[in-house]
Amino acid sequence: MKFGIIAALADFVPVCKAADIPAGSGTVVDADGVEIAVFNTEGVYHALENACASGGSIGEGKLRGYVVTCPLDGEPYDVRTGISPISDAIFVRHFDVRVSPRGDVLVRLEPTEDEDEQL
Repeated sequence: MKFGIIAALADFVPVCKAADIPAGSGTVVDADGVEIAVFNTEGVYHALENACASGGSIGEGKLRGYVVTCPLDGEPYDVRTGISPISDAIFVRHFDVRVSPRGDVLVRLEPTEDEDEQL
């Protein structure tokens, strides 16, 4: 069974400890040179590209429920999808997230399955 867990997490990169991100907050992390914003919404972790089109750091934005607002231009993004609730033409990359049995937050740097279909 341990092999199955390792194989399932093989494409994921550890970025921080789950305990480092309190519920209702986010942080900016480095995942193998990629700057990513990681959010904790009621114990569920989400990861987005940390760059709004305005150049703002999404990970430093205010999180309300599932929506984070860019601190530079106020653009909102749904942390579950990376898509703005205002228009689906406004979006940032969304990354798959897992939490390891040790409490590490792991991010898959490849596009999510939905994005794979769109590419």
